[in-house]
Amino acid sequence: MTIDKLKVQQFATRLEMGNAAATTATEIIHALLKENEYINIIFAAAPSQNEFLAALSTSDIEWKRVNAFHMDEYVGIDPAAPQGFANFLRERLFDKVPVRAVYYINGSAPDPKEECIRYAALLEKYPAHIVFLGIGENTHLAFNDPHVADFNDPLMVKLVDLDEKNRCQQVDPDDPSCFKNISAVPSHAITLTIPALVKVPNALAIVPGEKKADAIYHTIHSEIQEKYPSTILRKHNHAFLFIDDKSASKIGS
Repeated sequence: MTIDKLKVQQFATRLEMGNAAATTATEIIHALLKENEYINIIFAAAPSQNEFLAALSTSDIEWKRVNAFHMDEYVGIDPAAPQGFANFLRERLFDKVPVRAVYYINGSAPDPKEECIRYAALLEKYPAHIVFLGIGENTHLAFNDPHVADFNDPLMVKLVDLDEKNRCQQVDPDDPSCFKNISAVPSHAITLTIPALVKVPNALAIVPGEKKADAIYHTIHSEIQEKYPSTILRKHNHAFLFIDDKSASKIGS
């Protein structure tokens, strides 16, 4: 289905969803590489991306012509911590494919605001051609929770505090890429802003799982507003939303 401008594709399982998203992503990347010497891609880091990244890592992409960025990082996190988004992406993709370059947000930088300026300058130098997104349980994009989301944000990268629902989402004692309890989850992060994400010409959101059912309902049915940041995807000229039966379970309710 298409909701406003957002193209929505639903699959029975996470695996089917991830494989389909990787196929679409690969097709777009091939087309972009026909027109550009190299391209710039922004990646989300979350367990919701596992199947997609696994499939993408085996795709026939000329990775040596790809510059990679990620969209958010915790402030003050140990550079070696498995919960760090740079480490997540390194383990699942960047150690597997020969990308041209990877530009990481430094969550342990002495001055987070200066790090925001540094990373924004990189994004200006290497404008993204495609972004791979998740959607949070509170409908956040990157770490733009509802209370800090700004559809007209003048910044490309900013320092934010994380709301409680977001921090709870990062807790899973059984997943080493998550935190064991909420007290261990950092309170602040560096994130690309909503305008920085939605100005990217191609956007693919990959959102599986029953915990995301409310978020998908709002993404599709609620008014486009900062209260539900992911609704902005419905205004994007070339955005895809990939969901599975579990995350889609409330669409008709």
